[in-house]
Amino acid sequence: MTEETIETGYLDGKLLVAMPTMSDPRFERAVILLCAHSESGAMGILLNKTLDALSFTELLEQLDIPEVGDASQIKVHFGGPVDTERGFVVHSTDLLHETTLVIGDGMALTATIDMLKSIAKGTGPDNSFLALGYAGWGPGQLEQELQQNGWLVVSPDMDIVFGAALDQKWQAAVTKLGVDPALLSGDIGHA
Repeated sequence: MTEETIETGYLDGKLLVAMPTMSDPRFERAVILLCAHSESGAMGILLNKTLDALSFTELLEQLDIPEVGDASQIKVHFGGPVDTERGFVVHSTDLLHETTLVIGDGMALTATIDMLKSIAKGTGPDNSFLALGYAGWGPGQLEQELQQNGWLVVSPDMDIVFGAALDQKWQAAVTKLGVDPALLSGDIGHA
């Protein structure tokens, strides 16, 4: 944990990795970048689930944003079950806008159309993806799920956050802890 995490007890910028016993099918084998965490609750973006029904190019067309660069490689992620019509760009910090939330470790979140326009022009950040929706927790809810062994907490890295192999992110995040995923159980820590 970072010094800030130890001082505040909050997990901004960390990855939440669903335990194999996760009962909610929307979060089965999920890897979530926790963008904000405070006494008011938490908000994060799923990193390893895409929306195959909509491409980034189609979204730009719907928003009447002309595509000058090659945006066809950008994936549209299922960011979570809350506010699924709202878009969030998770990106590297080489391009920041006034409303950008810097998450830490070279990662940021921007929820304005200006970032989409930058990406469409080919002047966007080096690493980015668009997520529709987000995962949200009310006050104390995430803490309760952590105590019930619903999630592992992992430090992020750019490859897990922005890497193209979505089906390997869960395994990579668990392995980063030095744990064999086959040995994970929801009973750890219960007497």
